[in-house]
Amino acid sequence: MARGVLFVISAPSGAGKSTIIDRIRPMFPDMLYSISCTTRAPRNGEQDGVHYFFVEENRFRRMIADSEFLEWKEVHANLYGTPAWPVRNALEAGRRMVLDIDVKGAREVFEKVADSVGIFINAPSMEVLEQRLRLRGTDSDESIRIRLANAVQEMEMGRDFRYQIVNDDLDAAVEELASIIKRESEGDS
Repeated sequence: MARGVLFVISAPSGAGKSTIIDRIRPMFPDMLYSISCTTRAPRNGEQDGVHYFFVEENRFRRMIADSEFLEWKEVHANLYGTPAWPVRNALEAGRRMVLDIDVKGAREVFEKVADSVGIFINAPSMEVLEQRLRLRGTDSDESIRIRLANAVQEMEMGRDFRYQIVNDDLDAAVEELASIIKRESEGDS
């Protein structure tokens, strides 16, 4: 059986990564999606094992000590991590899997899963990125300023990814991602 393919998708906040991934999912119904662990409480409508694996901090820290994560980090006083076992199981079973992750976490995954396929999604410009963040209406001016400052660094790191997609047209970006998945999957699924 051929080894599966791990698609590691990253983007600066506001580039449209989640929207593109949501559009890709029905096109590849057999593809698995990595679910992260977090110590934060579930938000309205979130389900354990669907949106995240919600775990107590002590358990999360044991998982860190037992090297059960491909990557992990602390964000706003909560812990987030990508459990390794679902990824390893999928790849060993010859399945495709998508990992939606930040750029720093992606670098850690690339070190542990060397043949993963990195795909970086970007907005056409910083102005468009700022406009998208403002249109979402979910972030304060301070949060937008921080996200834009982070985006500069993330775009630099995005050059390390095998593929770059500029999301200046949603349909074209979705088609480009679908094309990459098909090309990289040939013979593996």
